[in-house]
Amino acid sequence: MNGEENKKYGAKALIPIGVFLVLYVGCGVFFTLQGVEKPFNVMPRYVAVMAGILVGLIFFERDKKLADKAEIYYHSAGAPGVMTLSLIVLLAGGFAGSCAAIGGKDSMVNLGASLIPPQLLIPGIFAMCAIVSTCIGTSMGTVSVMAPVAVALAQGTGVNLGVAAAAVLTGATFGDNLSMISDTTICATKGVGAEMKDKFRMNFLIAIPAAVLACVVYGIVGLNSGASQMAEIGEYNLVTIIPYIAVLVMAVAGLDVILVLTIGMGLSCVIGLFAGTATVFEWAQGIGSGMEGMFWLAVFAMMISGMIGLVRHYGGIDWLVGVAKKGIKSRKSCEYIIGLFPTVLSGIIANNVLAIIINAPIANELGGRYKIAPKRLASLLDIGACLGAMIVPHGTCMLMVQEAAGCDYLDVLKYEFYPLFLLIAVVVTIQFGLLRTKEEKG
Repeated sequence: MNGEENKKYGAKALIPIGVFLVLYVGCGVFFTLQGVEKPFNVMPRYVAVMAGILVGLIFFERDKKLADKAEIYYHSAGAPGVMTLSLIVLLAGGFAGSCAAIGGKDSMVNLGASLIPPQLLIPGIFAMCAIVSTCIGTSMGTVSVMAPVAVALAQGTGVNLGVAAAAVLTGATFGDNLSMISDTTICATKGVGAEMKDKFRMNFLIAIPAAVLACVVYGIVGLNSGASQMAEIGEYNLVTIIPYIAVLVMAVAGLDVILVLTIGMGLSCVIGLFAGTATVFEWAQGIGSGMEGMFWLAVFAMMISGMIGLVRHYGGIDWLVGVAKKGIKSRKSCEYIIGLFPTVLSGIIANNVLAIIINAPIANELGGRYKIAPKRLASLLDIGACLGAMIVPHGTCMLMVQEAAGCDYLDVLKYEFYPLFLLIAVVVTIQFGLLRTKEEKG
């Protein structure tokens, strides 16, 4: 099958994604309006995405064998990046379970409740996640490490878990967007020929006002989130929280997330035996329980990736790129399109890195026509992709924080203040021509 044949479906190639979004998001919104408890659980996400996959396999290229078309799905579902993601989420679940088994979770809850004023907990979580993510360059790695800690602290202080989950997700994404070692930064700068330090400065000036406003609002929300009803503070064993601290230190130091989580689990075993809080088998059972809680996410990530592979193969992504090009009439509209397209694409495919990779050549071409500086192109690409990843219900980090907090999508989304402020900051920057270089102004 040649490339031209792959593109013949155009917009129709997006039908699998449409089926998934209508079934999952559509049903979730409908049952939310009906007042149903846990509305996004009424239509299981697995069923919705499987329906989209089957549509892609059955209705495209009907003259081809199903087994041949399934190879397209297998290739994308089993891609190295997806397998890495699956391993990380399983290890994250195992680490959280191992710490809980030795009493670390309870100790962290009680220690946090005794040291941190509840009304400052949420902005504190946002800031901590932002710092960690900036240092280690990955929002997913930050969420996997910080979500269990943040949720435990929120439970111990009586803070709304949806607020805590939103603070983890948005803080981690803020840092990922700024980090000079983030894969999104690397892809955006290399894709348009920008210097990382220049892109960092541009991003910082756009994003920091949004982050400050988000912290202020989180502080206000913290006062009214149930934090005044303090949970009774129990005893804590400082030794059992060492795995949490060690994992954070190693992550900030730049160690690979897989290695960090593995060492964290091993350390929790040693400490559990040393402190007498868990046997080897209780520790192993804790890991198993934590991993079981993440199995669904690993499988779902593979299913989503496979479905997107079908859409890409049949020309859906190329069609979206063509539509974006037609909407440009001026420099401002060009900048809006460059920022908007990765937002939409990242939201659809739930992968901000891939959205940047796909859009970077287009942004580079359009930016040359309108004399847009490379650092500005890179910033718009990265910010746009991160915006999409923060707000969609099927995003990996969104799913991880929901799992950690035990709450629904809307419970998290309604407290995501940072994306809104960041969007406003981007619009103001584009609309008023802020942060342009001398060459651009000329």
